[in-house]
Amino acid sequence: MINEIKERIESKKIFRAMAAHNPLSAKLAEEAGFNGIWASGFELSATYGIPDASLISMTQHLDNTRAIAAQVKVPIIADIDTGYGNAVNVMHAVSAYEQAGAAAIVMEDKKFPKDTSLLEGGRQDLVSIAHFQGKIEAAAAARRTPRFTIIARTEAFIAGQGLEEALKRAHAYAEAGADMILVHSKAKTPDEILSFLDVWESKTPIVLVPTNYPELTEARMKESGKVGVVIYGNHAIRAAVSAMQEIFAKIRRDGGIHNIDSRIAPLKEIFRLQGLAETKENEKQFVR
Repeated sequence: MINEIKERIESKKIFRAMAAHNPLSAKLAEEAGFNGIWASGFELSATYGIPDASLISMTQHLDNTRAIAAQVKVPIIADIDTGYGNAVNVMHAVSAYEQAGAAAIVMEDKKFPKDTSLLEGGRQDLVSIAHFQGKIEAAAAARRTPRFTIIARTEAFIAGQGLEEALKRAHAYAEAGADMILVHSKAKTPDEILSFLDVWESKTPIVLVPTNYPELTEARMKESGKVGVVIYGNHAIRAAVSAMQEIFAKIRRDGGIHNIDSRIAPLKEIFRLQGLAETKENEKQFVR
């Protein structure tokens, strides 16, 4: 499983990861045909009703990642924010996430505590390049196998520092041992990202999260020949919120559930996703 991200990229195919905030959403993403799961810190924070601002602990996110890994067979890319501390903390985190079943981690070059990247007017302070290179080197030293993928995320565009700084950081992080570079942008068009791709000459694959510029399709990414992974970073929680808001409002308007029952998943579908049939078979065989 751990090889699948790199193998897909080496075969010139884009690895598609969908965000998940719990094992159920991860199973649905797997069934939809995504190549992997993005164990999202933003989505998990949202399920707790709190901002994505380093408020979720490593233990909370790690436990959720482990629970997802127990339910899906596709690779998991774990969003570990800024690495939960300095380079020594990163070593501990990488070891823990690898043991938990993740295939990769993404770590970003912002200062702790972070603000979520797409927040208008958010606090987007970056650590020094040397500091983050040390974190990358520590991550590489801590992994049990080189197949475990280390993705370094630069927030240079998010911090408003421009193309030159984004390139400088991306090259430095690749030199420090990152297997891939995630370049993030809060621009409403893909121009900033496309300008980066135009001048990126390294063989290190690029990872994109096209939340703010949805017109950048996988087909256009593939044309560049430089994008290895696309992450749909928050669509599971947004879809869930939209659906619940709609159904809850209709129940209130109608004064009952008589008009919505046919519009939502039947109980037998939930039972299927829970693996209830297997549980009942085990009961027949083993419970005496």
